Amino acid sequence: MDGVISARVPLSVVSVGVVRFLGVSWCWSVAAGLGVYLGSGGWRFINITARTIRRDLSGLYVLLRVKCIVRRYLRCGSTVPSIFAERVELHPDKAALVEEATGEVWSFSELDRRSNAVGRWALEQGWRAGDVVAVFMEGRPLMVALWLGLAKVGVEAALINFNLRRDSLLHCLEVSGAQGMVFGMELVDAVLEVSNSLAGHMKLFYTGSLPAGNLTSDLSVQDLDLILAATPQTPPPVTHNKGFNDKLFYIYTSGTTGLPKAAIVVHSRFYRIAAFGYYSFKLRPDDIIYTCLPLYHSAGNIMGVGQCLVHGLTVVIRRKFSASRFWDDCVRYNCTVVQYIGEICRYLLSQPVRPSESSHCIRVAMGNGLRPNVWESFTKRFNIRQIGEFYGATECNCSIANLDGKMGACGFNSVILPNVYPIRLLKVDEETMELIRDSRGLCMPCKPGEPGVLVGWINQQDPLRRFDGYANQEATNKKIVHNVFKKGDSAYLSGDLMVMDELGYMYFRDRSGDTFRWRGENVSTTEVEGVLSSLLNQTDVAVYGVSVPGVEGKAGMAAIADSTGSFDCETFLQEVQKSLPSYACPVFLRLSPEVDTTGTFKIQKTRLQKEGFDPRLSNDRFYFLNGRARRYEPLTEELYNSIQEGRASL
Repeated sequence: MDGVISARVPLSVVSVGVVRFLGVSWCWSVAAGLGVYLGSGGWRFINITARTIRRDLSGLYVLLRVKCIVRRYLRCGSTVPSIFAERVELHPDKAALVEEATGEVWSFSELDRRSNAVGRWALEQGWRAGDVVAVFMEGRPLMVALWLGLAKVGVEAALINFNLRRDSLLHCLEVSGAQGMVFGMELVDAVLEVSNSLAGHMKLFYTGSLPAGNLTSDLSVQDLDLILAATPQTPPPVTHNKGFNDKLFYIYTSGTTGLPKAAIVVHSRFYRIAAFGYYSFKLRPDDIIYTCLPLYHSAGNIMGVGQCLVHGLTVVIRRKFSASRFWDDCVRYNCTVVQYIGEICRYLLSQPVRPSESSHCIRVAMGNGLRPNVWESFTKRFNIRQIGEFYGATECNCSIANLDGKMGACGFNSVILPNVYPIRLLKVDEETMELIRDSRGLCMPCKPGEPGVLVGWINQQDPLRRFDGYANQEATNKKIVHNVFKKGDSAYLSGDLMVMDELGYMYFRDRSGDTFRWRGENVSTTEVEGVLSSLLNQTDVAVYGVSVPGVEGKAGMAAIADSTGSFDCETFLQEVQKSLPSYACPVFLRLSPEVDTTGTFKIQKTRLQKEGFDPRLSNDRFYFLNGRARRYEPLTEELYNSIQEGRASL
């Protein structure tokens, strides 16, 4: 579109000049030029401009406002703790965080004091700026106080997914270089499983009530609650010189291959994500946000809790999502904003009608993954005035947002001002996901309607364009592509396929590579394959995602080589549940004498993915995980039809 537009404008200008040369008046010259412009297709650009100018100006306003504030914070050497201190000074007694499980309310001053105690405790342990402490617990206000207090003294938190177990958990601890770990007692069993493999220098602290039998007797562990209760709550001494572009904490992402990667979140990135959400969706200082998303993710901890720390909103934290309690909680706490992932909206629609779903005060629902067929039903049934759908990854520099409620779109990029926000969809080979390049070696942008991978131009001097990568440099390098728009430049490669329409709205197409999304989590197929193969004595296993009608994301499916026919589903499920988080456990199994491999013994999944979980297409044995009965059941044609028609619960 850019090239077409730029070619048409000179044509109309030339026509005006020719008419003037012939001695015709300026009025007729302009009319003639406009006629040539429209006749050559310029009317389409005018039509697009008329339909998108309001949206684009709103986006430009948000972009410029965030950019100006970020520059001011850069000049002042601000950090997230210093920005939070401004909020504390403005309204010390206002509710900052509310813990739904207990009803406990933390004011801004209390959150400040408790995080001060955390900072002093960290210094007493001998930790200094740049050191890392892992935080492994279910979401609650204390988790926020922990990473915020650590940040006050320059120590970086590694926020660990509380679903992880064994090898995945150990990997996350090791890759961050954590010198200590704070865990919730609800996760003591997971810690005990890896205790013998933890580095000897790692200091362990727990928070929460001791379970019966005092399971911590096998660990050298200290009670952090007792320690913090005896620690002064005055501001800790600032012995570091960290600034706005320095590390704040790590958030783990599955990425496209392998074990979870520790994405680096710097202070400016934290602010940028929270600020774009605040201004894009027109949040207000008096809003009360309800979040049941995990705080180890950027959605819950930055887009949600970030509104409290940098904008002064109140955030209600529920440890885990409950479809039956969702609207009751919103009414109880007078919430005006909720966070979602697509699955949450679908689960809420499946609930029976209850009074609270129509007596709430929710104005905005913000999140991602809301499918078009669920979108309309969700807004109508629950009377939600605004859907704040967005796309973004913790580490990416190409986030987009849906500012005007375009159904199904996860965001947009301006067609009339494309270079204001330098992101693009680039052509790829959908089989190999390799970027397609032109004769000059540069990447080729997609036309409207063409699927492509989203990239964002990198400029490390601009907080809005920088890419901070991961703790592992090799993983960082894999996400950077060179010679994109011009020779010598670089861009962040999202790995996600999208489609853009002629108005610039973008629609999520698929998650490429060896990752699929299920239950709001990224599942790494290579990681799951490694675990399953190990459990099955190195048997060939192919893991992939399959689409299920009416369900967000893709359900996990494992094709397993079973040449003897002796596969035991019951034992397999027991072992898998010990080794994998629930969302990574395969929903479907396919047992066959052998799994397709290449000449170099690489697993081939193309045929398997195309056939999905339809048992009619093969003589292989298929099984379905019945979550309620907690067992794998043979996938008969009758059960297959029930799943296809939405009558079977996944």
